[in-house]
This record gives sequence, structure tokens and C-alpha cells, in this order.
Amino acid sequence: MKNVALHNLGCKVNAYELDVMEQKLLENGFCIVPFDEKADIYVVNTCSVTNIADRKSRQMLHQAKKRNPDAIVVAAGCYAQTGTDKVKEDASVDLIIGNNRKKDIAEILKAYLEEREKDKTLKNTTVIDINHTDEYEEMKLERTAEHTRAYIKIQDGCNQFCSYCIIPYARGRVRSRRKEDILEEVKGLVRNGYREIVVTGIHISSYGMDFDNRKNPAPGEAFPHERLLHLLTELDGISGLERIRLSSLEPRIITEPFAAGLREMKKLCPHFHLSLQSGCDETLKRMNRHYTAGEYLEKVNLLRKNFEHPAMTTDVIVGFPGESEEEFETTRAFLEEVNFYEMHIFQYSRRKGTPAAECANQVPDEIKKQRSGILLELAGRQSKEFRKYYIGKRKEVLFEEEKKIADVIYQLGHTEEYIRVAKRTKEKLSGRILAGNVTDFLEDDLLRME
Repeated sequence: MKNVALHNLGCKVNAYELDVMEQKLLENGFCIVPFDEKADIYVVNTCSVTNIADRKSRQMLHQAKKRNPDAIVVAAGCYAQTGTDKVKEDASVDLIIGNNRKKDIAEILKAYLEEREKDKTLKNTTVIDINHTDEYEEMKLERTAEHTRAYIKIQDGCNQFCSYCIIPYARGRVRSRRKEDILEEVKGLVRNGYREIVVTGIHISSYGMDFDNRKNPAPGEAFPHERLLHLLTELDGISGLERIRLSSLEPRIITEPFAAGLREMKKLCPHFHLSLQSGCDETLKRMNRHYTAGEYLEKVNLLRKNFEHPAMTTDVIVGFPGESEEEFETTRAFLEEVNFYEMHIFQYSRRKGTPAAECANQVPDEIKKQRSGILLELAGRQSKEFRKYYIGKRKEVLFEEEKKIADVIYQLGHTEEYIRVAKRTKEKLSGRILAGNVTDFLEDDLLRME
């Protein structure tokens, strides 16, 4: 059978889907080899979140064809979905598989191999109209490259249409996965030794809205939380599962009942990613984000009221079209006030096909770079202060890997707050949860535990 090499670009949802594709290929007799080796087939799970992501996707596809000109090069995922016409013209690409067809990769490859006259979309069957489907692409993961933590996809698609974002066009509208299928997958992963799951999706706060035929809440209104909270409660009851971690949440889903419901769960990690993007109301309005900075802060305070010293993380875009020095300073001051554990700082990248890309008042690159540097310095300072809080405290750590630091062997893992911790020992601890006293910093982003 053919050798297949796979490579992922983009988000954790893409990573989950690539793991399932690898699993499907193995089940159908294909042999998986490293991407930097010569292979019969190369599969690149592409990303399209920015123009830079598109370019990286093209570069990876071209690298694959250069590595073996006789290989079948497959473009799968978001760039293949949004740029199908461009990809058809790309001589490096032999086969295109869009979103919602990844689960069928083995069957698609077999059909392509049997074709005499090769067609990149098998007569327009491998790329669907993603914006007019209500089908959730059911996948089931049994193992992943990580041995202690598994990502669980619970929904796909987004109805938010932020003015800078192409994802609703790449992923379609919100489609939720059946609760029974999610629970079955998690129970299987627990039986295979996984101790922690990360609940992920394109917009997990929308989970179940399509089941109830609900529309997006109006600006300032809360997101319905009942379906997601009920799912998390059932996951919390699975025997053998030790930790549940959430990926990015919509700020408007954080209400008193939702936060209180999360607090009642024994296994939920106090680690919350609430995507902000800007701390300035005028900028948020141009981004079509549907909340104010003040409302966002209320949500953060709700979580801090219900959890002791929770890890709050976020995303921030600098240099969004029209962002003045005053607007940037408003954002910087707001970030100081909130005081995050981690901030992911992105310089605005113009994305063709989105309203923001057509704005005339684009911010020059040198200004974006300068502002990004200011926020990165702030992020580093706040992150170190957050970690410092745990020195002298006793914490439980899920150990994941071994690493040699300055010729000394350590076992590394994460606390519930996703703080990296190292314990000096040669004993293999991967997959075990152990408690110990945090003593000091071993490195800038790494604490030492006795």
C-alpha cells in the first residue's frame, strides 16, 4: 500500500482532524511516514485564517511536490475550501479535499488512484458548498500524538462574521455534534490512557444552538449556555477522566448561572481563554465583536469570583484598520487593568474577502510592529507575575514529557492552570498526576517543583 506523509497548519481543530485522517488512513492499509521523507502521497491540512496562512499553505504544498515530483499532493482543509479555484490552477496540487470531507480521505484517495483521467475534485465531489450544509462531519479519535491530553471537537462552523475573519466562509455555519458521540469518544480515549481532554471547536460557545434553532443573540445579550453546560457536566462524570480544559469561549456566554455551573464541576480546569481582540469600544465595533470592553471585564470578574486565581488568557489584534494612537493606548490600559496570564498578540493581517480588508485607513506595518512590541512586553511581565503567585504553594501536575535542562533530567507537566512545572527526577512520570511544592523559577516560563 502507498506511503502517506501528513502535515498540519493552523488551529487545534485542524490538528484534531489530521489525527483522525491519519487514523482513517492506517485503518485502510496506508503506511504513515514523516513529512520530511520521500512519500507516495503528501497530505497538507491547510489554514486560511490570514493571507499569510494561505501563503504558508501554498509553500508547504510546493515543498511536498519538490520533495517527490511523482507524488500525489493533497490540499485539504480551509485554504483548499476558500481558494478552490486557485488550488485547481496550482500545478503542485493533484487532489483537493475541502472541509466536511476529511473523514472520507481514505475512500477519496482510493477513488483517485483508480481514475485514469485524474481530476482534482473527482468531478466536484470532494469540495462541498460549506455555507449551505447543516451536516456535522462526524469523526472519532482513538489515539493522538500526545499521550496524556486529547483534543475533542464538539462543533464546527461560526455565525459571528467578525469583520476581519474568513472562517465562517471556510467552515460554514454552526453545526454541533451529538452529545452521545462526544461521550463515547471521550470514554474510549480514557480507556486508552488519556487523563485530560480539551473541549474544542470553531466556536464552542455556540454548541447546541443549531439543535434548538436559535439565532445569534443580539449585541449585549448572553449566549445560551444550557447545552454546553449540560455536556460538560456529563463529561465531568466520566470515571477515569481527570481533567477537562476548555478552548476559546465567547465572552457573552459567561453569566452567573454558567460560571456557577462550571464551579460545581470537580474536573474542570480553572483556565479560561476569552478572546478579546481589542480593549477599545470603537475598535470592537469596527471588528463586529458585539460586546464592549466593560462587558468583557464583567465576565472576567465573574470567573474570578467563582474560581480562586483562575488563569485568564486572550487574543489581541494590534493595528486593526483605523486604530489610532488613542485607541491603541485605550487597549493597552485595558490590558493592564485586566491582568492576564497569557496574551496572544497578533499584528492585523489583511485578509482578502473580509470587510476589514477593504477599509481605506490601513495601519502601516512599522506602527503595527511597534505596538505589538509594547504589548508583548506587557504580556511577558504579566505572565511572570501570574506564575510567581504559585511559588510556595502545593500544586498537582499532570506530567507529560522528559527534558534535559543544563545536563539535568527533569519531568515536565502542567498544573490545572496550564502552568509549566518541572520536577528533577529520572523516574518516568508521563501520564501521572502528582502533587508537590512549587519552589522557584527554573526558566522564565518554567517553575520548579519538589
